[in-house]
Amino acid sequence: QMTVGWDPVTRDDVVRAIGEYDQLGPAAFFSAHGFAPTTTYDLLWDERLYPPKAILGTAYELATGQRLAAGDFEGGRAGAVKVLARLGFTVRRREPGAPG
Repeated sequence: QMTVGWDPVTRDDVVRAIGEYDQLGPAAFFSAHGFAPTTTYDLLWDERLYPPKAILGTAYELATGQRLAAGDFEGGRAGAVKVLARLGFTVRRREPGAPG
């Protein structure tokens, strides 16, 4: 696994990625950026839930112009969740059996 430097990614980049997700809808967003739906965590924004890893990976792409693959970085507490929390976002563990 490569070590991704998250420094270029700002809160605005994440908000832009969320906006793109809203605009495209989940299926087209995942298809465009090469991520899969989330399983363990939800990013909570504006009372809606988003897939943290896909949003952060897309924010990185918006910030740097470089595309990350899902395998390039961790999605969980050691990875995307931590980065998003540091930027001031709320990420919570999914309830088992919650609708995807």
